[in-house]
Amino acid sequence: MADSEKMTINVSVVDLGKIDLLVEEGFYSNRTDFIRTGIRNQLDKHTEEVKQSVTRKTMVVGVVTYGRNSLEKRREAGEKVSAWVVGSLVIADDVPVELALDTIESIKVYGVIKAKQKIKDALADRIL
Repeated sequence: MADSEKMTINVSVVDLGKIDLLVEEGFYSNRTDFIRTGIRNQLDKHTEEVKQSVTRKTMVVGVVTYGRNSLEKRREAGEKVSAWVVGSLVIADDVPVELALDTIESIKVYGVIKAKQKIKDALADRIL
């Protein structure tokens, strides 16, 4: 996986034993394979619900990146960014704090925000 995030989950010892048994029997290559497969199956099961929610909330699915040039153009045009993302929002390292504060009105991310800590701190009250 090119871009992934680590998750920690707690499962009962009985469920863990069942997972290990399925791995040993060759149904899955390892515990992670089992968990990823389960997650994908649930996401596939709820594809329509996700699509409807994304449409209703005018979100972007995938990776959205804001760099210095794009935010400067928005500032010049008097536009503000309200970023609703399912996936990853990236605020490039070349974006100064002042520019982010001038142009980013609100952020809601179902996934991961990747930005310098000082940008995240400055925008903390705008992250929903």
